[in-house]
Order: sequence, then C-alpha cells, then structure tokens
Amino acid sequence: MTEPTRYSTPSIELPLHLDQDPDPVDGCAGCIELANVRSRARAGGDMTTVSDCNVFMRRHPEGH
Repeated sequence: MTEPTRYSTPSIELPLHLDQDPDPVDGCAGCIELANVRSRARAGGDMTTVSDCNVFMRRHPEGH
C-alpha cells in the first residue's frame, strides 16, 4: 500500500476580536442582572459566563 500524498498548507490565523462589553439597556432589569452576573464572573475568572452574558445582552431585542 502506498503512502497518501500530503500537502503542506500554511496555518490559518483567526482574528482576535476584543470588542467592548455591551452596556445594559436603560430601565431593563434583565440587562442590569446580566451586567451584575458578568461582573461577578469576571472577578472570579469565569470568562465563559462573561461571554454568555455579553451574548444575551447583545440579543436584547429578542429577549433574555
């Protein structure tokens, strides 16, 4: 059996997006709570929860 042909390709570099955190919508209790959870998560080093809170806040028009 022969060895398969291997083609070397350059590595792919993905951009690093360091967007600012979204601000809570004024008067929205859900956004305020998400901002509080995000702050506590960041203080504890839980960046997954920080990211999740940011996603929910960016999707505000669709609800949280």
